[in-house]
Amino acid sequence: MLRNPLPSSRPPRPAGCVAAVALLLAGCAVPEPGAEFNDPYETQNRAVHEANLAVDRAVFGGGKPDRKPFLPAPLAAGLGNFSDNLGMPAAVLNSLLQGRPDPAVKNAARFLMNTTVGLGGILDPATAVGLHAEDTDFGETLHVWGAPEGAFLVVPLAGPTTERDLVGKVVDFVIDPMNSAFPEPEKYYVAAGKLAGKVADRQRYGDVIDDILYGSADSYAQMRLMYLQNRHYELGIEAEVFDPYEDPYGQ
Repeated sequence: MLRNPLPSSRPPRPAGCVAAVALLLAGCAVPEPGAEFNDPYETQNRAVHEANLAVDRAVFGGGKPDRKPFLPAPLAAGLGNFSDNLGMPAAVLNSLLQGRPDPAVKNAARFLMNTTVGLGGILDPATAVGLHAEDTDFGETLHVWGAPEGAFLVVPLAGPTTERDLVGKVVDFVIDPMNSAFPEPEKYYVAAGKLAGKVADRQRYGDVIDDILYGSADSYAQMRLMYLQNRHYELGIEAEVFDPYEDPYGQ
């Protein structure tokens, strides 16, 4: 789901958090003058992209016209809902770090409803009553604090990102409240649930993903364009762009 554009004014920056990531962001690559994309590592990125495609074809049958679902549709939907619900506490925390109490309250209410009425998040009654997710992450928090985007990157298995968002993913893992909410071995089950949700999403959005990755002469350039445009839309940088993960039927 796409996020609301950023407000024009920025909230105060927590000095401790800024200092903790400043060194990681200090090495962010600066775009070359006149370059359409900040992609100084394109050669390496393309190599990783090709390796990711090979894994996708081997594991998920990506690009094959006769590709069959590897999970029953209800199970894939339930795993996706469960994974999304596990991400809500982190979204609440990031909204607060961005100085946005309204989406924090909405996400907290959504998490409470789906965790209780929705059987741990497998079902999504919150959406049915109008409590839509206000998704966010620490990459967006860094953007709100004024950190530069840095270069475009392709990460093994994880796919496209930027230097700022890669730092954000690492910090999100560290500060996620769900990591300390459960003892061992339950916390490993939570981690497995998140991973299962990502796998399920590969099936749920398979046709759109296949179109991006296998439906163009230069899948790397297509992926880079779609990722950056959608990410900039999420951050309120661009007014309107196609969301590759949007369900056209609203389901």
